[in-house]
Amino acid sequence: MTVLLEVRGLRVVFDGFAAVDGLDLTVEEGELRFLIGPNGAGKTTLVDVVTGLTRPVAGSVRFAGRELVGKREHEVVRLGVGRTFQTATVFEELTVVENLDLAACFRMPLRSLLRRRRGVSDEVAAALAETGLTALADRPAGVLPHGQRRWLEIGMLLVQRPRLLLLDEPVAGMSRAERERTGELLHRVAAARTVVVVEHDMEFLRRYARKVTVLHQGRVLREGSVAEVQADPEVREVYLGRAGGRAVG
Repeated sequence: MTVLLEVRGLRVVFDGFAAVDGLDLTVEEGELRFLIGPNGAGKTTLVDVVTGLTRPVAGSVRFAGRELVGKREHEVVRLGVGRTFQTATVFEELTVVENLDLAACFRMPLRSLLRRRRGVSDEVAAALAETGLTALADRPAGVLPHGQRRWLEIGMLLVQRPRLLLLDEPVAGMSRAERERTGELLHRVAAARTVVVVEHDMEFLRRYARKVTVLHQGRVLREGSVAEVQADPEVREVYLGRAGGRAVG
């Protein structure tokens, strides 16, 4: 398979503390990868570096063969990397379809925006269908429940046509039914794109993860299937065991 994201020797230091300390990571195109680890393991910092929010003191981050370190956030997005944050970010006063349409305009040159026809574009319609929000297209985003806001946020990434989606704790605060629908959505999205999910919900991970990377103290501790990661004694000691027996059973 083709390597899409390649991180080598990444080091990020905040006030003398190494949040990421010589991290190496490879993600192949078409993967659905989960990142787990205790608080402070470096998960969100890694995503921040990839997306241009944080500059490392050392190391390389290559996406589709191009170096990302030193690029600004909008440059990373234009190269095909999209992300969500731990808190859903949508325009509450706009409708669902208006949020998607605004996100879709990001890649358009000014002349295309001026000629943009009225109505729902094919890409917006596809995102509505993929996220299950078609029936809510004209509803203000501000009245959506938490789960639907998260799905809208993912839809806003999809219309930007990314090759890589980085999702930070997408099921935090969701009901069981919402988590199940989100897991199904992730598998649909990953059928045509590469998806990396930062997650703490172990039940969700066991059900939907394909490959897992465990981070600890800013480095990769273990990689493998859910079963392989759960069976690793060191992983159980530094992370999974802290969540109690339900996390490793």
